[in-house]
Amino acid sequence: MWNSRRKKWYIVIGIAIAVLVVALLQGKEDPIDFSSEVKPIINKHCISCHGGVKKNSGFSLLFEEEAFAIAESGSAAIIPGDAEHSEFIRRLTADDPEERMPYNAPPLSKKEIKVLTRWVEEGAKWGEHWAYSLPKKVAVPRFRFGLASLFSFAGSPSMYSEIDYFIQEKHREQGLSFSGTADRATLLRRVSLDLTGLPPSPEQVAAFVNDDRKDAYERRVDSLLASPRFGERWASWWLDIARYADTKGYEKDASRQIWAYRDWVIKAFNSDKPFNTFTVEQLAGDLLPNATKDQLIATAFHRNTMVNDEGGTDDEEFRVAATIDRVNTTYQAWLSTTFECVQCHSHTYDPIKFEEYYKSLAFFNNTRDEDTPGDYPTLRFYNREDSLQVAEVKQWVAQHASAEAVASMDLFLHALEPKIHAHACDQLINGALVDTKWLGIRNGGSARLPAIALNGKDRCYLNYATGSAGGVMEIRADSPDGPVLANIALPATNGTETIAVPIVPLDGQHDLFLQFRNSSIPADRPVCLVEWMAFRKSLPGNGEPDYPKMQQTFLELINTHTPSVPILVENPQDMRRETHVFERGNWLVKGEVVEPAVPQFLQDFPKDAPQNRLGFAQWLVSEDNPLTARTLVNRLWAQLFGRGIVEPLGDMGSQSDPPTHPELLDWLALQFMHEMDWSVKRLLRELVLSTTYRQSSALEGKSAEKDPNNIYYARGPRFRLSAEQIRDQALAVSNLLSTKMYGPSVMPYQPDGVWMTVYSGERWATSEGEDQHRRGLYTFIKRTSPYPSYVTFDASSREVCLVDRIRTNTPLQALTTLNDPVYQEAALHLAKRMETQGKGKPTDAIRAGYLSVMQRPLAPDKLTALERLFRETLAHYRQQPTEAAKLLGTSASGTAQKDATTAAYTVVASTLLNLDEFLTKS
Repeated sequence: MWNSRRKKWYIVIGIAIAVLVVALLQGKEDPIDFSSEVKPIINKHCISCHGGVKKNSGFSLLFEEEAFAIAESGSAAIIPGDAEHSEFIRRLTADDPEERMPYNAPPLSKKEIKVLTRWVEEGAKWGEHWAYSLPKKVAVPRFRFGLASLFSFAGSPSMYSEIDYFIQEKHREQGLSFSGTADRATLLRRVSLDLTGLPPSPEQVAAFVNDDRKDAYERRVDSLLASPRFGERWASWWLDIARYADTKGYEKDASRQIWAYRDWVIKAFNSDKPFNTFTVEQLAGDLLPNATKDQLIATAFHRNTMVNDEGGTDDEEFRVAATIDRVNTTYQAWLSTTFECVQCHSHTYDPIKFEEYYKSLAFFNNTRDEDTPGDYPTLRFYNREDSLQVAEVKQWVAQHASAEAVASMDLFLHALEPKIHAHACDQLINGALVDTKWLGIRNGGSARLPAIALNGKDRCYLNYATGSAGGVMEIRADSPDGPVLANIALPATNGTETIAVPIVPLDGQHDLFLQFRNSSIPADRPVCLVEWMAFRKSLPGNGEPDYPKMQQTFLELINTHTPSVPILVENPQDMRRETHVFERGNWLVKGEVVEPAVPQFLQDFPKDAPQNRLGFAQWLVSEDNPLTARTLVNRLWAQLFGRGIVEPLGDMGSQSDPPTHPELLDWLALQFMHEMDWSVKRLLRELVLSTTYRQSSALEGKSAEKDPNNIYYARGPRFRLSAEQIRDQALAVSNLLSTKMYGPSVMPYQPDGVWMTVYSGERWATSEGEDQHRRGLYTFIKRTSPYPSYVTFDASSREVCLVDRIRTNTPLQALTTLNDPVYQEAALHLAKRMETQGKGKPTDAIRAGYLSVMQRPLAPDKLTALERLFRETLAHYRQQPTEAAKLLGTSASGTAQKDATTAAYTVVASTLLNLDEFLTKS
């Protein structure tokens, strides 16, 4: 009887505990979250008619103030706390199809209506999209227990990084677990390809496999991070974002000398330049105090924009197009924001207003570049002898004038700025802008330069060309009959030259009228072709004995032809542009004037920052900016794991997928900014040391079934290498790869006829020697005709910013790696090595070849298949010696037997270079 009562009590207590547990687990329903629950419904069903472009019935759900404003009906559609009387909710369930929303579309599901109803009842709190709030400090979930975790203590893997606890927590939610660690050979190949873009050598793998020190892997990671190859690998990634190319784009697509920027990026990654500094120097290096030449080179990031040299184009139109590209690229590259959507109207899905686009444009609208054929301004690189003369001129100016005058002189000598281009002229009489580029005025004609700030400037530097002697240009102030400021003789030139002419100094702004005469030339011929002019104060120190010599040296330096790179230079105050809103995005229809400002949906502009590009760059990398660190972390994660924590990589707005691991993303962003001091190397080190990264990529049943796309990282990364990595790896394993760094881009093998260049006659001139075998990022990129094998493997044409390459799998890819001359040459070199190492034994040769290619021993079943291929191919080439000779690039001769053997090994080597495991990071 006692036992019976005790059993009843046990049952009652058990039921009570169960009820309590259920109550505790269920609890009260959490309040509706606007960002994750309401906003997706609005974006999917409502916003196309009520927000962005359309605001039907005067009701918009894009911005908070619009959602609760009075609509055309005379009342608000949403009454917070009162769903019953909110028209917004009533219309969702109306019976009349003319009233029911969404109009002329399927109704919302009951679940969606319930969410919106609860949201209104709970007060219709607007909330903020997760990405637009600052990352919150996150506790690493080492000891978070739930029912699932009670049974998961046994067999837990070693945790090499805090990252792994976040991944493990999600595994517990999904019923997943870590895979085992990848074997050492696979792991070293993976991390080598990720950090340097190149595979390890068999010797490096053997040393790692036999290294029994506890920190053996960490030592290899640190060595890879310190390798000069690191900068090359990560520069290749960044150059997609920077839309770097060796040509200007558009129809003419002429060559551009901008490789110095590419080299700057490589050096920046190798030196582990902090990402905030990396950002500021690229966006505003020219505005830094006492900017160095390297900081000026960095600004070529935004000179990678396309330039249209075609005759008849409007330079201002394409200057505006370049400026718009800079705004779009900046927001895409650093903030994962689809800011380009706001060029014509307010954003359809995110809280960005139309006018805010042009306020951001104002930061970028004041640079000196103007879509000119010369790609001005450019930073000029003097040789050693000329550099000594530059230093001599600067020293002279320092002795006779202020530090400001020295800086002005230095800028002019190195960038020839500020200057005025011929296209600034108007009121042309008896002349024209020749090919819309050069001022060509005939005898007796004239042109006006409007509103030129002279302010005591007493020298005119005129850059022009003419084949005729006897020409004269007269400058008059304020009217065609105004006072003469200068009378300039225009002697015949050898190409384009710059002359310096004294002018009468005036203060303030004046219209200048340029009048040209040369009665000795035909009436239809221009007196000269003027490219640019600059009005400056003459060199100080007039009257000193060496003054004439210094003037001559200065002019000779201006006329020196030097290598160069396009850079950004800010307009002086007297040349500052106004920025207008473009009505409906049309640059010809200018609306109100706006001043530089950042969008309200992000953090405020720093109070002590200047209202220019420098201030904007500082705003981007402020620790109060919620997006920059998240963006960088997300993209580096994607480079290693094949997908981002947030997808797509280019959008963290309300239309993106929610983060798979939001707490991990915020933790990494905060670590990157604070603990790692914006160090890319330290961040990558943390990622590749993690258990998550070290996992085997083998596809096992449980993981494949529950998470086929590896969203929760229950196995290691496995995906195809990039176009450049595939080529570099083929050259590396065949011992062909050059380690030469930096310098002009090269032209490796390319089929004839790929380039169809107009106007310039430029052609693909195949490089010689080791330049044929340099790493992929040094390959010349022509925007209208990119390197064919790169395009086949989804590389960018670099016309616009690209933050995430697609991955396709087409027959063209196999045709490329089987037939492209680069891969054929790599196969031949690998074959000869195999033949030497095999010493007459095909089995040993094939094993050696596979070890060179994959850095691990060859499995028996693969060996059998490759031996059969070798025997069959050898028999074929013995019967067809001319085909063997053709493959090897030799002539059929008495060495036919040897040629047949080498050709057979070449086919085997080509097969090795086409294995899926070779083309894949696994």
